[in-house]
Amino acid sequence: MKPTEVYILRQPEQYQAMMLHVLAVVEQELSQSELLFKWGIPYVYYKKKPFCYLAPNHKKGFLDLGFAKGFELKRNQETLVDEKRNTVKSLRYFSIEEIDNVILIDVISEAKLLYK
Repeated sequence: MKPTEVYILRQPEQYQAMMLHVLAVVEQELSQSELLFKWGIPYVYYKKKPFCYLAPNHKKGFLDLGFAKGFELKRNQETLVDEKRNTVKSLRYFSIEEIDNVILIDVISEAKLLYK
């Protein structure tokens, strides 16, 4: 089994469900993506460059879906979180029911345009 698969399967069920859902949407929207295990978390690479990562925060109870070029995104600013980070902005999910696929797909679509 790949390190990313082991990592996801070792997560509590609520994080596992959110991660698998988000990854399914990302893989559907990014045909040239590759899921790697970098910096101790699942990281999606697009066109061989860091695109987004999935970082569960057990202490605060959310899944952080961070976009490597998040500060270059223009749309969906009301839902993207920056938390004093210089380049990354993320979508945060506290439950699978909270995941809005329309916003998720729109953020992925806009971020995809930043990769030439």
